[in-house]
Amino acid sequence: MTMPYQAARVGNRSKGLLGLLALTLVAAAQGAPTLPPTVEGESLPSLAPMLERAIPAVVNISAEGRVRAPRDPFFDDPLFRRFFGMPDQPRARPAQSLGSGVVVDADGGYVLTNAHVIAKADNITVNLQDGRQFAAEVVGLDPESDVAVLEIPAENLRELPFADSDQLRVGDFVVAIGNPFGLGQTVTSGIVSALGRSGLGIEGYEDFIQTDASINPGNSGGALVNLRGELVGINTAILSQSGGNIGIGFAIPINMVGAIMNQLIEHGEVRRGTLGVYIQDLTPDLAQAFAIQDRSHGAVITRVAPDSPAEQAGLQSGDIVIALDGRPIRNAADMRNAVGLLQIGQRVRIEIIRNGSRRTLEAVIAAPVQQMLSAEQLHPRLAGLTLGDIDESSPLYGRMEGVVVLEAEPGSPAWRAGLREGDVIESANRQPVRSVAELRDAVRGSDALLLNIRRGNGAMFLLLR
Repeated sequence: MTMPYQAARVGNRSKGLLGLLALTLVAAAQGAPTLPPTVEGESLPSLAPMLERAIPAVVNISAEGRVRAPRDPFFDDPLFRRFFGMPDQPRARPAQSLGSGVVVDADGGYVLTNAHVIAKADNITVNLQDGRQFAAEVVGLDPESDVAVLEIPAENLRELPFADSDQLRVGDFVVAIGNPFGLGQTVTSGIVSALGRSGLGIEGYEDFIQTDASINPGNSGGALVNLRGELVGINTAILSQSGGNIGIGFAIPINMVGAIMNQLIEHGEVRRGTLGVYIQDLTPDLAQAFAIQDRSHGAVITRVAPDSPAEQAGLQSGDIVIALDGRPIRNAADMRNAVGLLQIGQRVRIEIIRNGSRRTLEAVIAAPVQQMLSAEQLHPRLAGLTLGDIDESSPLYGRMEGVVVLEAEPGSPAWRAGLREGDVIESANRQPVRSVAELRDAVRGSDALLLNIRRGNGAMFLLLR
């Protein structure tokens, strides 16, 4: 009766040894450290030597701040509170977040993490693996890419070297190091499941590495490393309905993080420029319409902004962008990410296909000019709003077209009608609007206004009269 169990045990052991042998070969090919001593006469591969070098560079982050407490409108009425004898309610409550970070410059004391880990924090504490604690200063943060840089006054730090994340391939082994659920340093391993993930709506700029290495809440800002212990990404998000790991985690490629980090250290912010084009993906149908038989990837320019760097460079509607400075452009998200990493004044070579032939043009990235105005200038019923175009610096760029509400003054006519900050006006009086100028034309001479509003993942009509 025990033979099947014994046979299965032997079979599983053989499979296990084959798996260990495969991992050994991979580790050897990637120049991993020497294997540990033999166990029961057999050499076993281990990540321990690499992790002993990498783990001290990964830190735990505790951020404390105050957030606005949700309030019932009735509680704001002084007569209501007086009648029921209710005390004044605090408008803010303490909040704490836990996350991870990575030391990337031991001499400067710079620590990389996610912007959402330290957003709105008043006090930030960095806990090192050796037990030391330091109050951290925010060097800069960029919510659109979810990258932040902290500085701590520490000596004898261990830093992680950068890998070239452009060289990652699906199937490469990776290890996630972080602080899940506030438990302390935790290591999980897996592979690169996919590259270039975008369109998830997690961040404004998305070019994620997808991995099945377990990433849970608290891992945000932690390290994703290869088997050499080199930093390939910053763990930032998971895809889960329950809030726990289901084998789909995302990390920001370190090449993108490095470019953002340099600007944050130099300027305290990311100074993104603009090219001045509106784009969409090159689909198979569009490729056929443009008579391009050998290409299914690229970004189609749908509109060129007047007096923009794109117009000065000679770009036209219908041009298909296939590369920026030699970097292949697969879709609109690729192009937005590439332009978002360029600095004001930087020259960029743009490789396009026009009428079936390839051309290379050169443009100089310019500072964005935000089109903002008080909406009362457009129509009295829009009083209280500050409106702006969705340009290349907006996280909504490329995902929708319309006019964004930048500010909505509480109690104003537009606010009472239901408009809020962050709303996107997609049409007015049944006319699609893509800019403030088009909105002006759509509402001119109207008494009542019928607006189609996009709010988050929902949409609605609002009638202002």
